[in-house]
This record gives sequence, structure tokens and C-alpha cells, in this order.
Amino acid sequence: MKILITDDCHPVLQQRLEAAGHLCRVWTDCTYLTLLQAVQDYDALVVRSKIVIDRNFLDHARHLRCIGRVGAGMETIDVDYAERLGIRCLNSPEGNRDAVGEHATGLLLALFDKVAAADHEVRQGLWRREANRGLEVKGKTIGIVGFGNMGAAFAQRLRGFECRLVAFDKYKPSGYAPDYVDELSLEELQHEADVVSLHVPLTDETHYKVDDNFINAFRKPFYLINTSRGAVVKTDALVEAMEKGKVLGAALDVIEYEDMTKDAVGGQQTPRAFRYLQQSVRTVLTPHVAGWTVESKYKLAAVLADKMSDCLNALQC
Repeated sequence: MKILITDDCHPVLQQRLEAAGHLCRVWTDCTYLTLLQAVQDYDALVVRSKIVIDRNFLDHARHLRCIGRVGAGMETIDVDYAERLGIRCLNSPEGNRDAVGEHATGLLLALFDKVAAADHEVRQGLWRREANRGLEVKGKTIGIVGFGNMGAAFAQRLRGFECRLVAFDKYKPSGYAPDYVDELSLEELQHEADVVSLHVPLTDETHYKVDDNFINAFRKPFYLINTSRGAVVKTDALVEAMEKGKVLGAALDVIEYEDMTKDAVGGQQTPRAFRYLQQSVRTVLTPHVAGWTVESKYKLAAVLADKMSDCLNALQC
């Protein structure tokens, strides 16, 4: 089958697909419009975040059988409509779950130990030990919202810290968590957690999931970690809670103002809430790189190649 790779990814993806007998073309400078004109010539697409696969696009993709997303999030693809048209949609969260688990752990430690602020001060010639006194993870209750590949990887890495791990996942039946993680309702998690880490996809249901109501439902002030998608958190609500002391600190790998099609954040008029996060010593910010390691680039592509090969080979039978 003919496969079009529309974004940068590890060469192993093309190598494995071609080894499985498929024909691949790499076209990384395509646009929505140019791809719209060409897609009818292909059986499968490989995308990342640059091209939004909406209903209009899918209506033009008359021969498309499969769409592969290099990564975990599927919000740039109208999956429901694609599958109604008989187009299989695949992703590869197994490829970067280790990276996200490690990065989320690093964000937690950086937040508790004030690493970013202390580093900046030392580089400015300041040596303020008491002002940079940190917290220990041991003894804290870490709440994990969403216990798929990423949430489970984060929990695994925290297992040796002697903290209490609790999880909530609306879509998993009871018994999903290992024995070192307590499964709770969302209300119970909000009552117990000292730290909340978000590991959910961006959907209509999770858009602005973390708003005033979500935050105010917590019994005590807490720390927030987000390595999922920026728009899961309503930034205005987060900043207001930080100003009031309800949120003690935030470690964010993703921001709702990010433009995933351009790998950019902000704009000509940066929102006040984002400026607050940029200037606060109680934040740790990274540019959507939690799953962005040398190793994950290979694994994301390799996992997706194997899934697409299995899918396309089955369709040919």
C-alpha cells in the first residue's frame, strides 16, 4: 500500500513499513491544502501535529484506509468520523510513556526542591539557602488523574519514594492499578492529594477539566503537574488559585496557548495569566518535551510502524 509520511519522525518508521512491503513517500513540507489535493492517491497517512485531519479532509480521502499518529494525543484527528468512514486510526503512546514518566518525576522534584529558581539565583551570584529550602516527596500523597500509559509510568517511577500513590481513571474498570497504587474516586482524590498530576487526553470532556470548580473541590492546598495537554487546565483559574494560595505551585510541560501546528506558544499579545506563570518562582515550565527524548523518537516511530504494518497487512488479506 502507498503511505505518505507528512512530518518529521525517526527513519525506522519508513524502514519498517518498506520492509513490510509498503511504498512510502516522505513529504514534510506539505500544507493542509496541498495534502488535501494529494491524499486521494494514498492508502495511509502518518501525521504528528502539523496537519489537522478534520471532516473536510477526510471527505477528500477517498482511498484512505489508515492514519498513524506519531505520539499519543489524537485531538488533531477527527477519530470518530474517520472510523465511521472505515479508516483505522492508530497512535503510539507506548513509545514515549517512559519519557513522560521520567519527565513528570523530574518536574515534581524540581518543583519541591525549587531547582529552577535556585539555579537562576546562583547564576546571578545569590546564595540563599533558607529561601530555597525544599520539600520531600516521602510521606506526601500524589494523585494521578488518568492511569493509562503515562499515568502508570509516572506511578512506577515514584514507587521507591515512599509516598502514597492514588489514582482516578473514569474509563477503567476496578482493578486497573498495581498494588502500590490506591484506586479512588475523583472526590476522594481531591480530599487526599498533596500533588495532582494530569495524564488525560484532550477531548471535549477534558477541555478545561481543571477549572475553578475542580480546584476548589480540593480539601487542602496542592501542587499541580501537567504533562498531558495545555487546554486541560484553564490557565486563568490556575493563576487565580495560585494568587489565593489554593495551588502552591505548578509544573507545566504544556500550556493552553500552545499552537501545536507550529510548535510555538504565546503570540503578539501574551495573556496576563501566561505572563504570571513565566514570572512566578513557584512554577517550572518546559516546552512540551515530556515525551521528547532521543529514545522516544525511535520508539514512537517503531511502535507505530509495527501497528500500521499489522493493520495494513490485515486489510490486504
